[in-house]
Amino acid sequence: MNGNHISTPVLERYAAGETGEPDLWWAVEAHLESCIDCRDRLAEAVALRSPATAALLERVRVDLVDRLPRTATAPARHRRLPGWAAPAMLPRLAATVLVILAALGLDLADSAGRFPSLVLLLAPVVPLLPVAAAWSRGLDPAYELVVASPRAGLELVLRRTAAALLVVIPVLALAGALAGASPARWLLPCLAFTAGALALGELVGLYRAATGLALGWAVVVVGPSLIQARPPVLLEPAVWPGWAAAVAVIVVVVVVRRRAYTGLASAR
Repeated sequence: MNGNHISTPVLERYAAGETGEPDLWWAVEAHLESCIDCRDRLAEAVALRSPATAALLERVRVDLVDRLPRTATAPARHRRLPGWAAPAMLPRLAATVLVILAALGLDLADSAGRFPSLVLLLAPVVPLLPVAAAWSRGLDPAYELVVASPRAGLELVLRRTAAALLVVIPVLALAGALAGASPARWLLPCLAFTAGALALGELVGLYRAATGLALGWAVVVVGPSLIQARPPVLLEPAVWPGWAAAVAVIVVVVVVRRRAYTGLASAR
């Protein structure tokens, strides 16, 4: 990078399709999204370094100009999405909020306190509903375009996951306050399950990992807790150091295997 613009040698290497420095190409592409001057310079570099590519782009442009007037306009809600956002995440965020509100309603209806808080029981895994859509070929119609970009991989997954948590955690905290479920009891388990989904997602796909962890928690913890009418031991303060250690270990695993998300296995 040169000042506020991409240096000519780097731009020419990018135009030639060089690989091997993903961090550099990520920075180049991020800059190109907002700098029309560098995009113009890139077009000149492509025409100079690869006339065949320039000719192909021109044919595509001409074809699109002919087709676009006959193509339906994308819904306004999709046009407003940031480039890193997953379209499938928005309805899943809405569904997550509805689940939290439903759990809160059941908690408030149980005025006698016969059962443990449903908000507390669901809080560790309910964020997995939108997180599952953060990196999924089946849920993202633009997946092929996203995975081919320099931004593809763990950085994009983390941004999408953070966006989901920024919406879900405040809603959970408010619902927990109304239901008497302190965030201190579910925040660490919530982070552990989210990080666990990211780690397992490198192997089996994020959607499968998130779904499997949520179902496992429901079967092993939520169901028995409601049947026995008592809070689970796994959410007691004595277990918090274990959750904290799990978060630390899983984060290390995710960082060590951070390049795995550029593979197709995580797209399932």
